[in-house]
Amino acid sequence: MAWPGFFIPAIAVTICNLVPTAPASPGLASGGNLVNVITRKRGLAGLALVGAATLVLAGCAAAPEEETSAPEVDFTGCAVSDEGSWNDKSFNEAAYEGLTTAKDDLGIKTADAESQTTEDFAPNLDEMVAANCDVIFAVGFNLIDAVNAAAVANPDSNFVTIDGFVADPATTNLKAVQYSMNQSSYLAGYLAAGYSTTKVVGTYGGLQIDAVTDFMSGFYYGAKAYEKDSGTPVKVLGWDPTAATPSGDFTDGFGDTEGAKSISAGQIAQDADVLFPVAGGLFSASSEAINESGKDVVFIGVDKDIAVTSPEYADQVLTSVEKRMTTAVYDIIKELVDGAAFDGKSYVGTLANEGTDLADFGSFDDKIDADLKTKLDEIKAGIIDGSIDPLA
Repeated sequence: MAWPGFFIPAIAVTICNLVPTAPASPGLASGGNLVNVITRKRGLAGLALVGAATLVLAGCAAAPEEETSAPEVDFTGCAVSDEGSWNDKSFNEAAYEGLTTAKDDLGIKTADAESQTTEDFAPNLDEMVAANCDVIFAVGFNLIDAVNAAAVANPDSNFVTIDGFVADPATTNLKAVQYSMNQSSYLAGYLAAGYSTTKVVGTYGGLQIDAVTDFMSGFYYGAKAYEKDSGTPVKVLGWDPTAATPSGDFTDGFGDTEGAKSISAGQIAQDADVLFPVAGGLFSASSEAINESGKDVVFIGVDKDIAVTSPEYADQVLTSVEKRMTTAVYDIIKELVDGAAFDGKSYVGTLANEGTDLADFGSFDDKIDADLKTKLDEIKAGIIDGSIDPLA
């Protein structure tokens, strides 16, 4: 039977309108083509006619192009975590994101190993060596001994220690990624003191190690700088770097949720209304202590922007002191992929190179005095130009 002259244009309009607005499906999400869409629309009368279908399709816009990843390159980037998982919402995850971003953007291959205990460090590093990795990142201060030993034992493999150091300068196949976290933490301490209504702020750490106390010392001196500038006494709980033998509040590791909650509750009981937990993902325990106290208390996150990575805590996160390990991992890999030779020169993240900084204030932005924000900008500039020492 002959088709009415007006019918084919009508089909064309119908199909062309359907294709762009078709519901999301596995076929389209993975690069499905227009044929897949048509197959699901076989109930439309008239599409059985090849000639009509061809005419219809010819009048439609082109199907969306498939998303393509970067061409694969002959490079394998690898990483070994500190205790805990890659999705710890903290330093492990930040480093891992650098690895996965390099995979997506640069086309490298990756391998990784999660460490559940300190006993996993050495065998996990050995596993990465066996995987013929071009560079192996050891994430966290706790891996220092293991990664230094692995670098010496495997001179043909390249290693990066994040938050660590190279024990022997002759170990040229080991690079240290370090951060001046006292700089951004100084800003956090000044902000905490200025925001606090009780003028009591608290901090605690996951372990008493340099990579942790560097945050806490900067926080202490920043809060005391506010005290000096304002003339209002500020009490800092949990750490005093000016003591003859500095000591303070520390948990029994980055997985000690009970210890973190107990310390947080104790500091809140002493009127602290801003907490600074330098203990990876243990901020969740601080949040629980805040909720149980019934008091108006906030906390400052570390390593990543906690208000973004863990939005369920956003209404308690004043800001976060970011240690931008994602950037460091990605940049080191990119340099190597681009042809640079591996060297043992340290990478140091600072306010100046944006390796560290305060995160946005999020839901607290309108609760922070404009003059305090201006002062923070001035202090940041002073730290960068050297006129302000964040450890004094």
